[in-house]
Amino acid sequence: MTLMTSENKPIISAVIPAYNENQGISAAITHIAGILNACESAWEIIVVDDGSHDQTYQQICELSKYEPRIKGLSLSRNFGKEAAMLAGLAHAMGEAVIIIDADLQHPPSFIPEMLDKWRAGAQIVHAVKRSREEDSAAKRAAAYCINQMISGLGGINVKNSSDFKLLDREIVDIIVHQLPERERFFRGLTSWLGFSEEYIYFDVASRQGDESKWSFWQLLELAITALTSFTSLPLRIVTFLGITTLILGFFVASEALWSLIQGQAVSGFATIIICLLLIGSFIMISLGIIGEYIAKIYEEVKARPHYLVKASVGINKEKK
Repeated sequence: MTLMTSENKPIISAVIPAYNENQGISAAITHIAGILNACESAWEIIVVDDGSHDQTYQQICELSKYEPRIKGLSLSRNFGKEAAMLAGLAHAMGEAVIIIDADLQHPPSFIPEMLDKWRAGAQIVHAVKRSREEDSAAKRAAAYCINQMISGLGGINVKNSSDFKLLDREIVDIIVHQLPERERFFRGLTSWLGFSEEYIYFDVASRQGDESKWSFWQLLELAITALTSFTSLPLRIVTFLGITTLILGFFVASEALWSLIQGQAVSGFATIIICLLLIGSFIMISLGIIGEYIAKIYEEVKARPHYLVKASVGINKEKK
């Protein structure tokens, strides 16, 4: 790693994951740069193009020509937001690193407040959504249920949390170098770490550019990743339900046997069919839950890189 002098080393790094943000990326970077300029500290902006199919990376390169503190990474394909954030963290040089979305739904105006809390000693500053008025009622309901499930079963507090966070250099180094798992849930990891935490609360701003790229199924996939990353409780629930079914089956069999001993006909064909269907459904769901954990182990064992960088602009090549 090339050593940097105290005069040119950034104090603040802003990491912006971007995917097909051609319509608003230039305005977003310019706005965030203006906020950082007002903070009167050395800064850099690292925009991670997560395999966009539009001109997102080309716009980053154009901005970097005029402002070398604006830097960019282009990943070889779409690895997902979690990988894009990790790539940005791995290349950030600042003592404080801020993760912020490219659509400006994370208000950059809160950056000075986050920096104040960091300078006061906080190592992680979480930005928590006060409301989700921009989302549809269905999406708000789905997000609420998923957050409750993750917080309740996973034992981590992610209620209304976002990826909008400030991380101290020590936290960044831990995430990049000491947490090797392939499938990551950034919001959960930062809550799991502990350390000195502070919170700020914000209202989600209107999205700049096109519509949100998060669908219900992506939220559901995120919830599954979060649960399998932080708890084995679903497996224990499967075991508990299996024992419960065994006990119920024992009592039903005992009742049927007693009826036969007394010479009574054992009826209830429909009941037996329903029980078989319920037990069969339970077995299939259980296999699905076990399969999710096995698939997670499979991904970890392969140990493929989290991301591959195709091109970069303004980035220290030795910083990884």
